[in-house]
Amino acid sequence: MSQITQAVILAAGRGTRMRELTEELPKPMIPVRGRPILEHIVTGLAANGVKRFLIVVGYRKDVVMDYFGDGSRFGVAVEYVEQVTQDGTGRVVELGRDFTGADPFVLSYGDILVSPDSYGPLVDFAGVDAKIAVKRDEDVRKGGAVFIDGDGWVTDLIEKGGPDAPTSPYYNAGIYSFSSGIYGYTARLQLSPRGEYELTDAIVDLVRSGGRMKAVELSGDWADVRDPEVLAELNQSAAS
Repeated sequence: MSQITQAVILAAGRGTRMRELTEELPKPMIPVRGRPILEHIVTGLAANGVKRFLIVVGYRKDVVMDYFGDGSRFGVAVEYVEQVTQDGTGRVVELGRDFTGADPFVLSYGDILVSPDSYGPLVDFAGVDAKIAVKRDEDVRKGGAVFIDGDGWVTDLIEKGGPDAPTSPYYNAGIYSFSSGIYGYTARLQLSPRGEYELTDAIVDLVRSGGRMKAVELSGDWADVRDPEVLAELNQSAAS
């Protein structure tokens, strides 16, 4: 199977950096350009052939579930699972295991905005074990530096490595494609120094174990809607 038709979206967090904006809404439901961030993600993936969605909910899950329902309003099928314990991005991926089964899937954080055509290379899943979207020349100190060889294969990933860590021009953009093999790596995760189970640790394990992970460089718009300043900038650009 080379074309991915299912996706897992991580939308359980409150987004404390959004301050009063998330008192009533989970961060993925904050409007950008007139629609919730999460709707941009669902419709963008649907435009690229993704028909089944699992949305991982938590804080104010009722808002997400009331808005999307069974997905029929958007021409897709939506299911939900609740993340009860906030113990990191690695463990939350495990919640998708029953939903995704043996088939590959797209995984996106619920606060990442890209143009719909950016999803095209991620749903094409021939000849790989995983894919990772990367953005060139972002500040890798805010996230992950992705190291890539001359053929576009990922050789390493360093998450928030600090000023003395090796660096790369490629930033982890927060959207992935995985085969079901990823669950073998998330299942054996150990707690990170931050006290969480980190998805990036599983990715590093996959790559260093010989897994074939291809980098997909995003050339269009990309935004991690991480704080009110980014949100204001996005909505301002839409109004201008």
